[in-house]
Amino acid sequence: MQTTTYTARPIEARALKELRTTDDAGRPTTPFTDPEGDAPLRCCLRRSEPGERIALVSYAPLRRWASETGATPGAYDEQGPVFIHADECEGPAGDTLPFTNAHRTVRRYSAEGHILGGELVGTPDAVDQTCTEAFEQALAEAFDDPAVALVHVRAVEYGCFLYEVRRD
Repeated sequence: MQTTTYTARPIEARALKELRTTDDAGRPTTPFTDPEGDAPLRCCLRRSEPGERIALVSYAPLRRWASETGATPGAYDEQGPVFIHADECEGPAGDTLPFTNAHRTVRRYSAEGHILGGELVGTPDAVDQTCTEAFEQALAEAFDDPAVALVHVRAVEYGCFLYEVRRD
């Protein structure tokens, strides 16, 4: 595994505590036992194992970031489905960029919470090393723009939020 100069940020502990009760759409959280595994967990940035207790919740990452920073994302505020452990977990176990083995969108946001663009990264048939390098390059290009405050990495197929990377 290759280490990275960028830190993939999981959903923060305080938000996870809230999401494990009620999601960002106001629905009660309904945990279940994952029969097959392989769900991308946003609490620890790894794939679930068969038999783990997880939950699918609605999460509004930009809204939560904006509440910390005072940004006003307006129409760019969106919420979508994410998998999390049903109970508290250890969090990420490393400093690699997770979920880089498929097409992803690297979406850039300003300090005001407005979208500044995005880039399609990775290919499903590429080896992990190549994908990690492509993500490193996409993040470097994003943060070369001084107007970029944070980046969201999202799945292309469903548009789901995977994790964010913030400017140091």
